[in-house]
Amino acid sequence: MILMVTGSLGIFLYGMILMSESLQKVAGKRIRNVLATFTARHSRSILTGTLVTGAIQSSSATTVMVVSFVNAGLLTLMESFGIIMGANIGTTITPWLISLLGFGKAFDIISIILPLVALSLPLLFSRRSNQRSWAEFIIGLAILFLGLQMLKEITPMLDVSSPFIEYIKQLDHHNFYSVLLFVGIGLLLTVIFQSSSAVMALTFVLAVDGFIPFELAAAMVLGENIGTTVTANAASIVANIRAKQAAFFHFLFNFAGVAWALAFFYPIMHGIAFLTGITEEHDPRMQPMSIPFALALFHTGFNIANTLLFIYFLPFLSRFIPEIIKTRHEDKVLFRLKHIDSSYLSTSELSLVQAKKEIVNYSSLVLKMYDMIPEVLMEKRSKKYARLIDKIKKYEKITDNIELEIAAYLTRVSEGKLSQKTTRQLNAMLKMIDDIESMGDSCHKMGKNIEDKNRQHLYFIQEQRDSFYKMYHLVRSALVHMIHNLENDYALADLEKAQALEKEINMLRDTLRSEHVENLNNEKYSYKTGIHYIDLIAQMEKVGDYAINVTESIYESL
Repeated sequence: MILMVTGSLGIFLYGMILMSESLQKVAGKRIRNVLATFTARHSRSILTGTLVTGAIQSSSATTVMVVSFVNAGLLTLMESFGIIMGANIGTTITPWLISLLGFGKAFDIISIILPLVALSLPLLFSRRSNQRSWAEFIIGLAILFLGLQMLKEITPMLDVSSPFIEYIKQLDHHNFYSVLLFVGIGLLLTVIFQSSSAVMALTFVLAVDGFIPFELAAAMVLGENIGTTVTANAASIVANIRAKQAAFFHFLFNFAGVAWALAFFYPIMHGIAFLTGITEEHDPRMQPMSIPFALALFHTGFNIANTLLFIYFLPFLSRFIPEIIKTRHEDKVLFRLKHIDSSYLSTSELSLVQAKKEIVNYSSLVLKMYDMIPEVLMEKRSKKYARLIDKIKKYEKITDNIELEIAAYLTRVSEGKLSQKTTRQLNAMLKMIDDIESMGDSCHKMGKNIEDKNRQHLYFIQEQRDSFYKMYHLVRSALVHMIHNLENDYALADLEKAQALEKEINMLRDTLRSEHVENLNNEKYSYKTGIHYIDLIAQMEKVGDYAINVTESIYESL
């Protein structure tokens, strides 16, 4: 019987996942743009979280996206708070669907869904991915209600004389310890199934069939609100400190909400019972619609009230949470755009000034990434070495995302009326960010190169290290000069010095290659060691090439 109940929940959960994923395929890009754009004010970010979660039918998917966006620097910590609060409201749509369609007597939902599945079958074999995704959505909806229907049919078959059922029935729902027990059960089941909606469906069925009273079902709903925070917190484990702080807010927000709801639990229950007509004198099974309706009303009311209560504490929480989840020194890095507001475009000229400042920050970030390479090469302590490798990987993702954001911004600027000079500047900036992103890729490749070398227990001789540092410092000079040209008036950019540095880098590269071939012939080091060494030299020389490209793009913009 346990396996049958679990299987029914599994079918329900699979339907929900299919629905959510198909909707994300259809509108995923737009959803991500909405999340990253329409979040300037608390009210807008809350509404965004509500609508997005209502659309994709998964608060976990929304909060995981939010955590990843904070990790990539596309959302601030404060903006993520509002979206997470809105996601909690958006997730209340699922219980209403379950209660109105799954338990309603006005019509048989299965008799409507199955013909829709039949009509959607041609779309399933369509060449257009959007049409296939809509077909998958309808099939997912059908599977969801099929799982609910099976759950409704299986639970009356439970052995009412079993010790567990007898124990539940003997619990005094006026006893607060019983309420806490079912909060824990709801939390545990949600952690196991990773879906508060699936556990809520089970809660509805158990309450409607009279296995648990309304009060204990409501307690399970509260536990499910805490359990649903586990997914986002798990996703934040490998993310940066801001993402961890956003995930912690999700837990704190839900946990604190459950705490005050428990403090006023019985008055809230009396109020819900009064509004829905649930009374202790009546068998819940005689009121099949009242129970799910009351639970859905409780769930919605709780999340809206919790949001209205916490919205006034967001400024305090934005200062308090970073004190709890503290930023380590190595995590203090630019995680988002500083000068560009993706929700607002000013005049073309001013927009390019903002983009110019952002490109300077972008290039400075890549310089920091480049400076990590010799640290990784020389670091002997395993923990510090592992942190540096992870940091390089993190920076590579950040540089990719920043390029996309600046490019998207410049593309929006290009849609307006531009002068010839502004058009040249815009095109030059698009080339610059492409070259800067390529520098980040080269740094990432150097980090992987060193990681592979160390994994194979290969070591550079002193001559190789000395040559590495010669190239490193020369290329670094080219990067510093590039940033200097980007910071100042483009008309004052020094192309001659950039070209001289580029020539010097190429000459050193040729010299080191010749020495490398000679050293291999003299067997000063192994061929495998030589491959890693010469690849590092080549990648640094590439960084120098990209640096001169940026300065040349500055000249093209004049």
